[in-house]
Amino acid sequence: MSMQVIPYIVMNGKAKEAIHFYKEALQAEVEFMQTFDEMPEDPNMPKPEDAENRVLHATIQVGKTSIMFSDTFPGQPHEQGSQVTLCIATDTKEQSHQIFDALKQDGHVGMPLQETFFSPAYGVVTDQFGVTFQIYTGSEE
Repeated sequence: MSMQVIPYIVMNGKAKEAIHFYKEALQAEVEFMQTFDEMPEDPNMPKPEDAENRVLHATIQVGKTSIMFSDTFPGQPHEQGSQVTLCIATDTKEQSHQIFDALKQDGHVGMPLQETFFSPAYGVVTDQFGVTFQIYTGSEE
């Protein structure tokens, strides 16, 4: 059973700018970057034009530490000061469910743990202490 905790920074349209800044300031390497324009089409949630250059997901490597980034989807609320969350990456849906269920006790579910196009089980939960976690399951083999 493997688990990793990764800082996750959510920006309001400035993720690319922040990534380039940290690349220089922290000598970081960009490992992955995908924009909203590159995600699969969803007829239930059409992409606004101003979403195309926003970052859907990115990962940079700073020394031995990974930091993940994304921009909010246009129209979603963004509160300065609450943009850093913790992403818990697991290997199995079972482990993700155990962690998610434990964290949601006396907390708040932002997005139920569910299958997405990028994960077999992904969800967002804020625990009873106000810390927001993204639970991400890697592709199960």
